[in-house]
Amino acid sequence: MEKFTIQDRVITLPVEVRRSRNWLATYTVDAAAAQRLIAPTGLEVAQPRSGRALVALAYIRYDDSDLDTYNEFAVTVIVRNHDAPPATPREMGAEVRKQRCGVLIHQLPVDQSFTLEAGRTIWGYPKTMAHFGVTDDGRHVTVELRQNDAMALRIRFSNGRLPWIRGQALPTYTFLDDALRLTRWETRSERPRGRLGGAELTLGDGVIADELRSLGLPKRALMTAHTPQMASRFGAAEVVTPARRPAVQA
Repeated sequence: MEKFTIQDRVITLPVEVRRSRNWLATYTVDAAAAQRLIAPTGLEVAQPRSGRALVALAYIRYDDSDLDTYNEFAVTVIVRNHDAPPATPREMGAEVRKQRCGVLIHQLPVDQSFTLEAGRTIWGYPKTMAHFGVTDDGRHVTVELRQNDAMALRIRFSNGRLPWIRGQALPTYTFLDDALRLTRWETRSERPRGRLGGAELTLGDGVIADELRSLGLPKRALMTAHTPQMASRFGAAEVVTPARRPAVQA
């Protein structure tokens, strides 16, 4: 049983999230632009169809977890597994449909110092400090993310209308301090709802906003999803090496 000491507290793996809520907006973006963004990791973007990649923006409210109560915002990219062999566009599309891929956690602002240190130390999650302004009118949740005294982004998620079948919990990849790590996790969701479109994104200033602009955002979301109740369990991280380094198009 692996243990870590974070700010004089002992954290034992697996880490449990007993209750959380999340909102997710998924976008299709240019695969070459996404590949340039994640090039330092050595991973390859997954392509549901040739030339397109998937990027998701997620707001998560952790109400009861081993790492306390906090807000989190994730910028993620769907990637091929680190040990995936060369593949044709058709084969890469099949990987996405069959969920034989992973999620690169590219940016992960939070608003509490304990989870920031724990996330970086235990899993290599690229957590940074931010301020969250969140409003919920019952139909929409609006999140304003601020870093370095500037608005990084504002996004309004519309609550889903239709029952949404969540897929399996894809393994997460992180890249921090020149190390690529793989973390496997489990999740149980209650009453997820989804819809096509459903997100309004406004970009401000800073690294996150500039990176999203480089991907062609803001634009219409492919889909949004809302899970009002989710429990999760996170195991240990494993340092891995990509089987090959994909070429990056200029």
